[in-house]
Amino acid sequence: MKKLWASSALLPAGWAANVGIDIAEDGNIAAVHEGIEAAQRERLPGPLLAGVANLHSHAFQRGMAGLAETLLRGADNFWTWREAMYRCAMRVSPEQLQAIAAYLFIEMLKSGYTNVTEFHYLHHAPDGTAYTNPAELSLRTIEAARQAGIGLTMLPSLYCQGGFAGETLRGGQQRFATDVGMIQEIIRRLREHVGRDPQCSVGLAPHSLRAVPVGLINEALTALGPDDPVHIHIAEQTREVEDCMAATGRSPVAHLLCHVPVDQRWCLIHGTHMTADEIRDVAATQAVIGFCPITEANLGDGIFDLPALIEANGRFGIGTDSNVMINPFEELRWLEYVQRLRHRQRGMAVPPGQSGSIGGALYRAVTSSAALVAGRRIGQIAAGYRADFCVLDEDLLSLPDLAGDAWLDSAMFAARTNPVRDVMVGGVWLVHAGHHAGEEAAKMKFDRAMREIADV
Repeated sequence: MKKLWASSALLPAGWAANVGIDIAEDGNIAAVHEGIEAAQRERLPGPLLAGVANLHSHAFQRGMAGLAETLLRGADNFWTWREAMYRCAMRVSPEQLQAIAAYLFIEMLKSGYTNVTEFHYLHHAPDGTAYTNPAELSLRTIEAARQAGIGLTMLPSLYCQGGFAGETLRGGQQRFATDVGMIQEIIRRLREHVGRDPQCSVGLAPHSLRAVPVGLINEALTALGPDDPVHIHIAEQTREVEDCMAATGRSPVAHLLCHVPVDQRWCLIHGTHMTADEIRDVAATQAVIGFCPITEANLGDGIFDLPALIEANGRFGIGTDSNVMINPFEELRWLEYVQRLRHRQRGMAVPPGQSGSIGGALYRAVTSSAALVAGRRIGQIAAGYRADFCVLDEDLLSLPDLAGDAWLDSAMFAARTNPVRDVMVGGVWLVHAGHHAGEEAAKMKFDRAMREIADV
């Protein structure tokens, strides 16, 4: 039994003082005690938070971070960026993917993410041929997570067509191609490989409605258990909404809800262009909206109406998506700031008619929504949950002598650098004073992989 003590910790009911935490050998929290002495316990050097779950990542895209910022045409948008992404996808080998993902996952840990949901759609070799093991690239990603120590929700992506009219996959999309039988076989192999590993869960990611018809989504769901997570890109682009309307007579969100049993294990990624009625309908299902504010801003996607979701008691989380920047506090700052610009008001993450800390409201929202859509008991400092924590470095916050939610407000809106000091995952300290023991070796392999890719 590992025993910790924090002078302040954010528990489900709020901030508590002099908190003792007992961690069992399996990495789960056995008990939480408030108002106790520190004797015989490991004293933590700062405020203790539950780690943040990264709900949406494409690991291989870390290999193009910052390389899509040169304007080559008269206009640049998501669809032109997508061509650059395809070129990156065509170059990555299994060994290179593992090196990229391992270094990325260490970056995530150092920033305060303790679990990553990998929306994984690289399945084939660059020329589109199948690997002997169809789960080869998924298994490489799992191994990368184990090297880093991060918790992982592995979601192999079903990707069947190039548009709502059933267009044939082309170019870089050939690496993504799957059918229901193949994706179910990948899921079977991943489950067999993972076994009872408490650090990894497996679910499904139908890529989008333009890539997977609703009938095939329902067929693929038969391979899952009732609590296995399901994530899907939806309503990210106005063109996607228009194409779906033309093909089906409904918007993507309305079409999904009409034909697929969406519930609390679902995460709808982006959802940028949802109507007020659709926001209410999704909130009623208890599905989570997975926002990726930095990527959405980088790609010029648009701005979701967050106050409407909050008013409908909807749930949401955050993800790093294209991995152009890794910082949960930055994601949350962007989430709030773009709402301020859109609505010309402040405090958009606080429910209507209420008052209180904006940073606190955002942090509680994204940690409390994590468990069901990650398929793991994470996101809370409470008995039965994984011991996934981060400790803040008060010296890196904007002002001295802060307390409670002011720590979160400072970390989110005023810190000059990410203030995460130490990180624990599954009861194991992985980051000490901002350093991960494997980061130097992982960086060397990452650099080598990037130079190899550049030479292709």
